[in-house]
Amino acid sequence: MPIFAFEDEEALGKVASVDTTNVIVEVENIDQLKRLQVNHLAVLQSSRLGQHLIGLITQVTRKRGIEDIINDGINGHAPELNLCRIALIGTMLDRDGEKENVFRRTLESVPEIDANCFSLEGDNLTGFMRTLSSVSADGNALTLGKYTLDEHAVAYLNGNKFFQRHAFIGGSTGSGKSWTTAKIIEQMAGLATANAIVFDLHGEYAPLVGEGIQHFKVAGPADVEAKRTIDDDVIYLPYWLLSYEALVSMFVDRSDQNAPNQAMIMAREINRAKQKYLEENGQQEVLKHFTVDSPVPFDLDVLMERLNEINVEMVPGAGGREKQGDFFGKLARMISRLENKISDRRLGFMFNGGGGLLDFTWLEKFTTAVLGSTGENGKAGIKIINFSEVPSDVLPLIVSLVARVTFSIQQWTPSQLRHPIALLCDEAHLYMPQRNMADSADDISLDIFERIAKEGRKYGVSLVVISQRPSEVNKTMLSQCSNFVSMRLTNAEDQGVIKRLLPDSLGGFSDILPTLDTGEALVVGDASLLPSRIRIDEPQNKPNSGTVDFWDEWQKPVKDKRLSIAVDNWRKQNIQ
Repeated sequence: MPIFAFEDEEALGKVASVDTTNVIVEVENIDQLKRLQVNHLAVLQSSRLGQHLIGLITQVTRKRGIEDIINDGINGHAPELNLCRIALIGTMLDRDGEKENVFRRTLESVPEIDANCFSLEGDNLTGFMRTLSSVSADGNALTLGKYTLDEHAVAYLNGNKFFQRHAFIGGSTGSGKSWTTAKIIEQMAGLATANAIVFDLHGEYAPLVGEGIQHFKVAGPADVEAKRTIDDDVIYLPYWLLSYEALVSMFVDRSDQNAPNQAMIMAREINRAKQKYLEENGQQEVLKHFTVDSPVPFDLDVLMERLNEINVEMVPGAGGREKQGDFFGKLARMISRLENKISDRRLGFMFNGGGGLLDFTWLEKFTTAVLGSTGENGKAGIKIINFSEVPSDVLPLIVSLVARVTFSIQQWTPSQLRHPIALLCDEAHLYMPQRNMADSADDISLDIFERIAKEGRKYGVSLVVISQRPSEVNKTMLSQCSNFVSMRLTNAEDQGVIKRLLPDSLGGFSDILPTLDTGEALVVGDASLLPSRIRIDEPQNKPNSGTVDFWDEWQKPVKDKRLSIAVDNWRKQNIQ
């Protein structure tokens, strides 16, 4: 049955003027006028039966004509003109074929003069928003909170469209980004076979616990020393998982005049090292088809030995005498860089994970734990990976490595066996920067994430980009996001990014961005269809947002030995 059943006496007023997308309504009841709020929704009678037009209130006016004010003293009264401007944004159909209550972002008709206009609130608003989300009776929609302008109306999002079309969550520091992300993670964790990876760069999602949530951390120096493994929720990301391009960006100095030769030798020798590994481990089937980018382990000692041989190689020359080979001395800088990386204890998660990382079955064990959904890995579907101990200079490379493994697994899974997975990318501006701000490591990261943004949907990979600086996030990423949850933004450039995403008729809606309260968001996109101002519900477990009450803390006693403990931890590179 139709969700709208307005009575004529409930009307705000009647349509006085109509153009292509805007309607002027004359409000007869002054009490009704006082209740109206800008950016609230309104319903207008359509000229067609079984249709209602939905609009957004953009202006409310109460005025008296100049001639009335002049004549006020003569006739003793001055009639008032109470007006409401409404931007039309869509049509609600009572029936469309076999479907009931269908909303379309098109204007199939315009209201007639003197058509009734109604305010959309309370149960009508909740019913309308449920319809937008295509919410089934069992309530499986993604719920963020309540509408700011009507605290009784629950804000539903279409969970399918939110992840299908990629999403962006943004807002200035302290506006509630982590809170919103935690609310979404919390609901995902409640699904039977949810599957998602959260890139947690600062460990702020550590308080999120529950049956569907598991925490991993990328191995730090202390974890390597203690020989902790994936069974201890510590993960290693071995060098052989890197693509050829990523290995070159890490080991070859592009400014070196011998860089092209070094890259060529690297490709050839890595290929040989992988071939040797497969031969020694009897992997004949893989041996027939592998490439330099195939995730096949190889021994770094074997590679280093070959590079050193080539660097000092002597070949037969004229007159039976030996001469220096083509690459004599040309690999010295690359070998030094490689030795330096291997000995860097901060990179232990890549180079010092023990012999287990060279086991042919290691990759399957890793993907089961990190990419498996609830039921597959025996633990949980939401995997929160803490990257806080990864050095900043290789962070883009390492985060994108996890993303590449995820995409590759989905890509090489037969379509009938594929199970969707979401990547929640916190602090995205650090590894998805604008191209003009990127270095070689960032370029590798951008190539991977741009490919996921463009092609991920058909392989069941979704991106949720989270950042406090939308203007610094790569434009390709944002252009591929069809859902935006924007918290308070005070920077004009960041506001501009969000404003450009709104339709022209709703451009003024984004003017509220700097005035949003903490925990309040402007939600725009396919998942909600209509731009909505929402107050986010409090998550059960709040993330460590890092917000410190300075004034209060400065009035409390200082904790004993805090500085000596900090210095000790700093030296050990481990928080005790």
